[in-house]
Amino acid sequence: MTWDELRTKCESCSACPLGKTKTKNVFGTGNEKATLLFVGEAPGKDEDLSGIPFVGKAGQLLDRYLEAVGIDRDEVYIANILKCRPPNNRDPEPSEEDACITHLREQIRLLKPKIIVCLGRIAAMRLIREDYRITSEHGQWVEKGSFLMTAVYHPSALLRDSSKREAMLGDMMAIAAKYRKIQKESEQC
Repeated sequence: MTWDELRTKCESCSACPLGKTKTKNVFGTGNEKATLLFVGEAPGKDEDLSGIPFVGKAGQLLDRYLEAVGIDRDEVYIANILKCRPPNNRDPEPSEEDACITHLREQIRLLKPKIIVCLGRIAAMRLIREDYRITSEHGQWVEKGSFLMTAVYHPSALLRDSSKREAMLGDMMAIAAKYRKIQKESEQC
């Protein structure tokens, strides 16, 4: 499957009821050859209107963290587990995640990232481990198959609780260092 074929498949998806209530499909954005992938849980209101993940206040905060650690948003890829917005920004239901996870898996297959960063507990619980605890495990690295994975606080959590922002900066600095190391190794091959 190509990126265009997957995008078309996602836009016409009716595997769960959210496909009927979306304004726009929020497929993903960024460099389709990126080695660094950020994955959130689901689109919010601003994302549903624009069709682009992480463009609202949480996305703007993520952009500031990326800038602070010297990563250009255009060099990474950003997606969500769900491609359609749950009503009232509620947490995704397991059945919705199950219906949509194949789209994310196909994005990962096409992208072939080296690093996957889960934005928040829901993404971490789905992609790293069901019992993942974001407050005690954020920033820890896990090797899963051919991927290095970690999870950080979701930017929306940082908007609600600014005491976590310093920990997020530390995690993002570690991600940037790991990312640069992998880039350097790739250039040497």
